[in-house]
Amino acid sequence: MIKISLLLIIAFILGSIPFGIIIAKAKGVDLKKVGSRNIGATNVLRSLGRWPAALTLLGDIFKGAIAVAIGRYLGVGPLYEGLIGISAILGHNFSIFLGGKGGKGVATSLGVLFIYTPQAAVITLLLWLLVVFFTKYSSLGAIVAFGLFPINILLFDPDSKGKLTIAILITILILIRHIDNIQKLMKGTERKMGERA
Repeated sequence: MIKISLLLIIAFILGSIPFGIIIAKAKGVDLKKVGSRNIGATNVLRSLGRWPAALTLLGDIFKGAIAVAIGRYLGVGPLYEGLIGISAILGHNFSIFLGGKGGKGVATSLGVLFIYTPQAAVITLLLWLLVVFFTKYSSLGAIVAFGLFPINILLFDPDSKGKLTIAILITILILIRHIDNIQKLMKGTERKMGERA
């Protein structure tokens, strides 16, 4: 359990690295004061453009993926791999480098899924892309894609019951972090993807 505890702590610290803040600061922009004030790639896209957003996206995906990859390399098993991934997502959402504040965890969650359950990850990503393509709402894409994630696990990775539990927990985390977006979508005040801040 000492090994698992250390891995959970390491994953949380990895998840806490605020790539959006770092990249925006390099451009002379305080990301917490522009656009939606979120630290993720969508706000970076609105505030700084495509390339800074792409770098933020890759960084946030990588930290989720590497956390789970370390757990897999050390042979902790599917359930603990999932818990390590969730720890990385929580690190992003409640970063120790930002006083417990953070983002919504979508890119970091995708990074976790790419290692944890690749087939379900691809379906989740495709669902997100389709919804965003047709609606231009990044938040709606995340809500739909991760809302269906437990079903994707049952369809494409059904052999591990532990993975379904992890999928449900990740879905709950994503939906909780998007409550304000859901309210804005219902009111018609949510900003579309790429809309300048």
